[in-house]
Amino acid sequence: MSELIKHECGIALIRLKKPLAYYAEKYGSPLYGFQKLFLLMEKQHNRGQDGAGIGCVKLNMPHGHSFMHRERILRENSLGPLFRKQLKHYDKAVKKGVIIPEFTETVRMHFDFGGEILMGHLRYGTSGDFAESSCHPYFRRSNWPTRNLMVCGNFNMTNTSELNRTMVKRGQHPIYDTDTQTILEEIGFHLDEAHTAIYHKMRDEANMAGPDIPEVISDELDIIRILRKAAPIWDGGYCIAGMVGNGDSFVMRDPHGIRPAHYFEDDEVIAFASERVPLMTAFDKDKDDISEVPPGHVVAIKNTGAVRIEGFHDPRPRTSCTFERIYFSRGNDPDIYQERKALGEALCPYVLKEINYDLTNAVFSYIPNTAETASYGLLHGLRRYRRMAVKEKLLQAHKDGTLNEEMVDDLILDNWPRAEKIAHKDIKLRTFISNEKGRSKLVSHIYDITYDVVKPTDHLVVLDDSIVRGTTLRESIIKMLSRTNPKKIVVASTAPQIRYPDCYGIDMSELGKFIAFQAAINLLKERGAQERIDDVYRACLKEITKPKEDQVNCVKEIYAPVTALQISAKIAEMIYPKNIAWNGELTILYQTIEDLHKATPEHTGDWYFTGNYPTPGGKQVVNQAFIHYYENRSGRSYDL
Repeated sequence: MSELIKHECGIALIRLKKPLAYYAEKYGSPLYGFQKLFLLMEKQHNRGQDGAGIGCVKLNMPHGHSFMHRERILRENSLGPLFRKQLKHYDKAVKKGVIIPEFTETVRMHFDFGGEILMGHLRYGTSGDFAESSCHPYFRRSNWPTRNLMVCGNFNMTNTSELNRTMVKRGQHPIYDTDTQTILEEIGFHLDEAHTAIYHKMRDEANMAGPDIPEVISDELDIIRILRKAAPIWDGGYCIAGMVGNGDSFVMRDPHGIRPAHYFEDDEVIAFASERVPLMTAFDKDKDDISEVPPGHVVAIKNTGAVRIEGFHDPRPRTSCTFERIYFSRGNDPDIYQERKALGEALCPYVLKEINYDLTNAVFSYIPNTAETASYGLLHGLRRYRRMAVKEKLLQAHKDGTLNEEMVDDLILDNWPRAEKIAHKDIKLRTFISNEKGRSKLVSHIYDITYDVVKPTDHLVVLDDSIVRGTTLRESIIKMLSRTNPKKIVVASTAPQIRYPDCYGIDMSELGKFIAFQAAINLLKERGAQERIDDVYRACLKEITKPKEDQVNCVKEIYAPVTALQISAKIAEMIYPKNIAWNGELTILYQTIEDLHKATPEHTGDWYFTGNYPTPGGKQVVNQAFIHYYENRSGRSYDL
């Protein structure tokens, strides 16, 4: 993606099934779980680099010793410092003789993260307070193990204010406005209820002695039943991991499967991650060894190690996020790699048309770096087109008796796709700009070019995986590409036009910032259709007074009178660089919705392109987003 879009977030959870001594003997370290947690998080650093946190539960700790630990850090590239800090504590304890690695019980007793259950989270600060306190895991403390709760997640809820009102009606006093705290308190409330019910049953009905009750509570606690009570009114996309102080743990996924969650289990460990490849890499597994957490299900691990997988919500149509496949997830996943190639190849007919099928005078490249895989697919499609054209001409020439060596040379050596590395991103410059205000003049230098590989007669085709706001294209990339002085620049997006806000975890919430929306508005105004824009505003005001379940997406009416091709042409006009020497042609191409679904058939969550939101809260958000745009208000339109 040529412009930085942030995304919430990445999770990891590891439950060791054997004592630490087993791993120390087999793998040479009592920190096996801690090391695997780091690897799972490191292989998901693409999912969050603004902050990180880890948590741990130790099983069967004696009275007087802490059994639950958490550490969080807020800083860029936070993962290394977070783990180095803990390893320094460990090494210091070893040097002092407090920890003797060969005696693994000393590790459990004196190293905070020497336990059997470990959790990790990577955060992008797209919402909420950007402070260390907003980093996951969130922790609800008690001196009763079965009332301690720690959660982290990759999620966004659209109805946080509704959830807070539910707590107020109970008599609670919520003091946070983040959905994470709300979810923690909602699960915690039902956890408290279950704990208290078992406690009173044992004390008042069974006359059980106080010291014996905690073990019974721990045995009878049913985390799946608790989550079934907590989750029904959640509206959003989520993957949530949690740990209870007695050693119960869980990972749950939203009913539509919007956010990803994967796991694997063997006789040594059960481990979870947002993405599949980190599990494959960290534990040396094949892709078939890794399973998805089914949408609307929770994988619960009892403190005994017993695993249950059960539904906690009524079934819903699966609408997994397509942006995970296009951009966010790591591209070395075997399925995602092929899907991204397919997305690139699907653009072939449109690209060929734009360059008049003249491959001799065309250069193909991509905008670093996530579009690279799709560029291989585009080139594969172009080469296949050229091979078929050569085959037809050779067969016809053979049939006509006109085949000769000169013709063969011309067909084989001429008009083949030519790929070059054109754009280079200066990461350090981009980081500097993002950390400094008033640096707009430097934006145009984020990218640099390879000189003298494009001729003035060439069409320069550059692949991007998505075009969201168009800011970087307008202020940097097109200007940079124009310095190669091509006849024509074609920017092709493997994603369709982004027309609607996301409300399930991606930092794309302000409708007025989308270049496709801006283009549609400009087209309407040019046609004298301001009344349509006003009508949509009035319709949105009416819709948000209704229950969200009854609302419709009124913003679709903005796009109804204009075609996708007209929007693309307007975008090209809007981002064409001004005050430069180049006067060539600029074309913007977008993927079609149909080709997107052909390339990613199992991931149909396309609301940012179509406005078809999978939950009622999505329709409420898009209507509110248009109201914000019309009233010139900034900020996200989520329900707080």
